[in-house]
Amino acid sequence: MKIKDEKYAMTFRIIAYTVTLFATVLCLFPFLLIISASFTPNEVIIREGFHLIPSKFSLEGYKMVFRFPETVLRAYWVTGVTTVVGTALGLFFITMAGYVLQRKDFKYRNYFSFFIYFTTLFGGGLVPWYILMTRYLNLMDTYTVLIFPGLMTPFLIILMKNFIRSAVPEEVFESAKIDGANDFKIYYRIVLQLSMPGIATVGLFLALAYWNDWFLSSLFINDQNMYQLQFYLYNIINSIQFISQMGAGTGISLGTDLPTESTKMAMAIIVTGPILFLYPFVQRYFVKGLTIGAVKG
Repeated sequence: MKIKDEKYAMTFRIIAYTVTLFATVLCLFPFLLIISASFTPNEVIIREGFHLIPSKFSLEGYKMVFRFPETVLRAYWVTGVTTVVGTALGLFFITMAGYVLQRKDFKYRNYFSFFIYFTTLFGGGLVPWYILMTRYLNLMDTYTVLIFPGLMTPFLIILMKNFIRSAVPEEVFESAKIDGANDFKIYYRIVLQLSMPGIATVGLFLALAYWNDWFLSSLFINDQNMYQLQFYLYNIINSIQFISQMGAGTGISLGTDLPTESTKMAMAIIVTGPILFLYPFVQRYFVKGLTIGAVKG
């Protein structure tokens, strides 16, 4: 009977590993195509399509992106600073909010939780939000406007609240109170120490949101030196496509030499590269943070 169970276990592991390997290849395949296309001449992509291995090697896409390297580095710097500062401040505010909202001795926690959840269903609209940011808060063309709107995300507050509730028993708070610890000491010494998986998960969500953001730059930033990386690259693509379409519409070979497709692929690699290096450091916390924080309570 034991040999039979071991045989079934071995068969299950083989099937599981095979399915996992197949799923991994499916996930990596599009990314490998993007890498290959970024090193392929534009005319080859248009003529032959995408290949896993470039039939011809070219750096014209990267040369187009880095034609003005100081501008690209400036956009990288803006995006990097907003991502680091926004993630750090967002984690502080979200963990504080989650800690307070899960405390049973906080009288109005249900009311505040309802108001936070309500904003996930209904919003004030783009126009009132724009007027608030520009006319009343005077945040136009400031770095603050790139950070402030994303600091408190309702979904992440709810996720952190549920995670803290699942990870830190109520008895721990009571014993800390008996030992004379105040709320700030409990938050710093206990909650943050036991909530690292949840903090890593929320931090990854925040970092991805800030890194991939381009919408705030399109609304509130007029100074090109303050463009985020995503919006800067978005403008490059629009400019290339406009020149190519204008040349095609007039019959003049105005944009035939512009590497539109290879530039798009090069931009995708440039944008996703830093996040790919960040993810392995938080991956071990990520799954645990999602599964524990997802428990309703």
